[in-house]
Amino acid sequence: MSFEVEGNLHKKFDTESKTETFQAREFVIKTEGQYPQFVKFQLTQDRCQIIDSYEEGDQIKVYFDLRGREWNEKYFTNLNAWKVEKQTAQEAATENPASNFPDQSNMPSQESSSDGEEQFDDLPF
Repeated sequence: MSFEVEGNLHKKFDTESKTETFQAREFVIKTEGQYPQFVKFQLTQDRCQIIDSYEEGDQIKVYFDLRGREWNEKYFTNLNAWKVEKQTAQEAATENPASNFPDQSNMPSQESSSDGEEQFDDLPF
């Protein structure tokens, strides 16, 4: 699965050697919107340096995969970044609508009948 998200680079961490043959690096972005989120990503192996050219505060777009694993009946999730692009303020404004919610123009709405009662569609929510 591949995803993408935009935000400001909040924090970069140093590359850590987990074993002799495996290295990882983490960074955090802060998303925009009414409820900003701090989202931590992981870079591995030869991708650890792709965040080097970005400074904290830069507007970036992160492409990532969702990874999960189980160990001793504990479950871990990683957001494994594989590409980072710098966004200009103009690009971010055109690609990021003011609301982070899906377009609701195609969603059914509540309608009032002639006697003032609201009618709902058959969806349970």
